[in-house]
Amino acid sequence: MTIGKVHTYALGLGLMLSCAVARAQDVLIVTYKGASVSQIRESELRDIFTGVRSRFADGSRAIPVLLTGGPTHEVFLHHHVREEPDDFRAHWRKLVFTGQGAMLKEFSSEADLLKYVSTTPGAIGYVSRVRGGDEVKVLVVSP
Repeated sequence: MTIGKVHTYALGLGLMLSCAVARAQDVLIVTYKGASVSQIRESELRDIFTGVRSRFADGSRAIPVLLTGGPTHEVFLHHHVREEPDDFRAHWRKLVFTGQGAMLKEFSSEADLLKYVSTTPGAIGYVSRVRGGDEVKVLVVSP
């Protein structure tokens, strides 16, 4: 096998593995169990988490909440908000500094985020998985 073929094979294998990891680390979008919405458009989700809009499509208030970091946070930002973590934080700092927004509530664990979302009407967040006892609604994200 030539070196060129080895590089091509290794590149292909690496690409397949990275796609599998990204799929395995996808996130679930969760909201308050009593919310009237059951799905959300990708653009609406991005607008809520970037401060462009503060309400769901049905007019009800949306309160976005975050994880402080980690793989789930990064996957959410890359796939749904399409921003790097540092750019996302800088964007929100600018909104706060100019008086156009307040920093989003952040949680250090998925369990704490789920607890907050389950007790806060309008709250919307993301987690890697939901257990049977979690009192939240998982939203379907549409293109």
